[in-house]
Amino acid sequence: MNQLRDYQGRIFSGLLIIAVGVIFLLSNMDKLDFGDFISTYWPMILILIGLSHLLTSGFRNAGVALFLIAIGAFFQLNNWGVLGGRVWAYFWPLLIIAAGLWIIFKPRPKGFGENAPEIQDDDLGAFVIFSGLKRRFESDKFRGGKATAIMGGLELDLTKTKLKDNQATVELTAIMGGIDLFVPREWKVVVDSSAILGGVDDKHSPVPATTVQMTLYVKATAILGGIDIKN
Repeated sequence: MNQLRDYQGRIFSGLLIIAVGVIFLLSNMDKLDFGDFISTYWPMILILIGLSHLLTSGFRNAGVALFLIAIGAFFQLNNWGVLGGRVWAYFWPLLIIAAGLWIIFKPRPKGFGENAPEIQDDDLGAFVIFSGLKRRFESDKFRGGKATAIMGGLELDLTKTKLKDNQATVELTAIMGGIDLFVPREWKVVVDSSAILGGVDDKHSPVPATTVQMTLYVKATAILGGIDIKN
């Protein structure tokens, strides 16, 4: 099956390269205007990347691919005049819908194996939409939890916190928003992240294994947003 997917991927890549060569050839033959062609059909690049991802992954982990195809199709329809020029009137609602679809079909996280504790009690319990929130925790038995920022911002400070049983798991989701998570320098932080048109940045300084006192497992998802983990 892996050989079949590899073969399909090579065929797709080969056809894509051939298509690019044909476009340059027609442009040099004055059969088409290269600049006009690119300005009209650039969204097809997103669609092709999405299709390529579907083929090479065997239609698994389809969330990213479907998201790219949807965004590419939207802008391509706009370039064809189907949307009547009201691109931004439709873009943001469709982007939110696409983000929801991505959450449903997003790739399953790799996970932390048997080491990470499950989230059984939500001591974090933070959710914002179109707003901002700063929270500082000082519990000496922090058990983990979930935090979500949608078109808003969260600042979560765990620097004065101790973890129950010396370990905990938090789940962070940022959709067109941002989350800053502050943790003590002496903690070990293990991150399992997925992002699309966004990023998860672990800026926490690594500590020697001999000095690790507590371990925080972070499941992070960023869609058109960012999640930063800091000291």
